[in-house]
Amino acid sequence: MLEEVERWLTRRSWSSADRPLTRLTEVRAADPHRSSVSVVLPALNEEATVGAIVETIRRELMERVRLVDELVVIDSGSTDATAAVAAAAGARVVHRDAILPRIPALPGKGEVLWRSLLVTSGEIVCFVDADLKDFSADFVSGTVGPLLTDPSVQFVKAMYDRPLGDSAGQGGRVTELVARPLLNLHWPLLAGFVQPLGGEYAVRRSLLERLPFPVGYGVELGLLVDALHTVGLDAMGQVDVGVRVHRHQDGQALGRMAAAIYRTAQLRLSRGHLVRPALTQFERGEGGFVPRTHAVDTEERPPMREIAEYAARHAA
Repeated sequence: MLEEVERWLTRRSWSSADRPLTRLTEVRAADPHRSSVSVVLPALNEEATVGAIVETIRRELMERVRLVDELVVIDSGSTDATAAVAAAAGARVVHRDAILPRIPALPGKGEVLWRSLLVTSGEIVCFVDADLKDFSADFVSGTVGPLLTDPSVQFVKAMYDRPLGDSAGQGGRVTELVARPLLNLHWPLLAGFVQPLGGEYAVRRSLLERLPFPVGYGVELGLLVDALHTVGLDAMGQVDVGVRVHRHQDGQALGRMAAAIYRTAQLRLSRGHLVRPALTQFERGEGGFVPRTHAVDTEERPPMREIAEYAARHAA
């Protein structure tokens, strides 16, 4: 590990307990507009978990204390009761297709995060995955805390243990097999991030609106790399929030995620095009193995500040 990264780890890695809620609410009270906070949950068929997450954030961070100003669930086309459950729990629910309708929506998590900037107003935007179990408000207060207390911090990722079944620390398979090797080899300044692909992170709007968004699973790696090039390592940090428990994907889904992440890295290394932006996987059928070919995400959305509707909203 680079000496610069070792020094960064001592300066820019914290625990959620380092900034108690009393301190954060005092900071908010002193300058409520400058430190306004939006929490965004991208959701696709997460009726089993989204309600408890929304209820916890509302109770702990909006009613008990005033840390979060708005809580928005962006529904990316759920076919279950995700939208109804989230609304009943107290979130504002917006369908992905209702945001910026002149640009047809593409499938993918990054697409939803990008569009969320148009329907939120906080100076700090905190993203939280909607499939978390045993959710703790520390995922929000922990990542938002450094942004509220240190003006030099721009981007904060959550770090945590990720158990896989009964095995501690065995989650994050795409991280260990794909993302971490890529970062260590090509962006060694980012080697200190414990969970580079984690879906829980907080970022200043002024930075997010300057970054392109890969539309699919590559969004977390893309934002991390582009933030490094835009604001530098010392403007980035990470916070230990404990344990993250969520629904695990099967092996083939992980393969598709890995391909999208590799493509995101490849584009940033060369700014060129993949020779073949597709991934073939195999499933056993009655007559043997059957090939299934999936397109790899090859679209990215431009920085939000280049979108006319976003610029007009801020000029008004």
